[in-house]
Amino acid sequence: MAGPTTPATTGATLKRSLRFRDLVLYGIILIQPTAPMPSFGVIYQEARGHVVTAILCALVAMLFTSISYGRMARVYPEGGSAFMYVGRELHPALGYITGWCMAMDYILNPLICTIWCSKAAQNFLPEIPYVLWAIFFAGLFTLLNLRGVETSARINAMMAAALGVVIVLVVASILRYLLKLPHQPGSFYTTPFYDPSTFSSKALFRGTSIAILTYIGFDGISTLTDEAKDPARNIPRAIVLTCLITGVLASIEVYLAQLVWPRGMAFPDVDTAYVSISGRAGGVFMFALVNASLLLATIGSGMASQLGAARLLLAMGQDGAIPGKFFGAVHPKNRIPRNNVLLIGAICLAGALVFSYQLGTELLNYGALLAFMGVNVASAVLAWRAARLKQWLPILSSLFGFAVCFFIWLNLGHLARIVGTTWAVVGIICWAFYGRKAGTMRKASTGNPPY
Repeated sequence: MAGPTTPATTGATLKRSLRFRDLVLYGIILIQPTAPMPSFGVIYQEARGHVVTAILCALVAMLFTSISYGRMARVYPEGGSAFMYVGRELHPALGYITGWCMAMDYILNPLICTIWCSKAAQNFLPEIPYVLWAIFFAGLFTLLNLRGVETSARINAMMAAALGVVIVLVVASILRYLLKLPHQPGSFYTTPFYDPSTFSSKALFRGTSIAILTYIGFDGISTLTDEAKDPARNIPRAIVLTCLITGVLASIEVYLAQLVWPRGMAFPDVDTAYVSISGRAGGVFMFALVNASLLLATIGSGMASQLGAARLLLAMGQDGAIPGKFFGAVHPKNRIPRNNVLLIGAICLAGALVFSYQLGTELLNYGALLAFMGVNVASAVLAWRAARLKQWLPILSSLFGFAVCFFIWLNLGHLARIVGTTWAVVGIICWAFYGRKAGTMRKASTGNPPY
């Protein structure tokens, strides 16, 4: 998700060079074309096999939310994200809490990457205990970030292209597998959408609350308004189209996977279920290829998200929103927020030993859905202030987006809601002690509300 932005301190401005297709490509790279693969098994388990339906239900919520993001990006073309939109349209305190919940997302992203990488590595070397793999990957992310190693946009693009090739190979192997099957009844091809023997609306929406992870990252496009050509037109369109393409691509990936795996058959490991499906369709080669590809992609995501989380905490520390002496410090030699990188590395290791991949995912979605709800409400308020009921369509679409996100949020696991709410309460306490002061300082210096 989008990180904090820094106001320009000189007269220089960013070059407007990004075309519409560049924005869409950036969004797809940000989300990753293999987004539904790591969480496939967890969604399958919770939705009782209705993964593709859960992905499509999540798409509805994300499309309406993406429209709200696009509307806010048009009004605030200087770049921003949920905490800025909520802070400006609703209240600085609500913006602060939104930013606080997004900070939880940033921290949890490298945590679930640590868990998944450890599980995937065990597929290659099962004799090495999970604990040792967790220590290795948490240490790897931390060590590389302490050395200032960053993933460039060009490497990201190359990785996305490589993953695109892997997806094509997976689809080809699955289609080849299906063609070799004996003749199947029509219900065989519709069961992934609806299986009357296992369907439960409660289970479906439970799975949908996890499937939201497939779309996390689309809002990052809103931070490119200063570099986009005709941002008022292209940014909103790119955000919506990115969500739509992600939903269609993800649906195809999980639909074909569900046709391969027999109903009622347990996965060797739920967290790496898609790897097992690839192996069933394409043999040892596809098993190794998909496992290695997702492992490398998740390592890159874990490194980038850990550094992103460290930078977000740095920005909050320097603004006085959290204790600045610790969080606002930058190492003088490599210019890295060393304290934050080490802290997040420790959290990743501890979390990987205590949390399950599913709990980490649900907690990440907890914060994301709260941010999405905030943006939808901010969009509705913006339309109301602009023209009252003359803007009835934007108002209704924003409120519908809020309602769908809220409903999905209610279907998160009980433990995830308890832990997430505890984090939010801590954020409210931090606002009482630090946020008000930070808001006063920032408003005095920039004229803008905090976050």
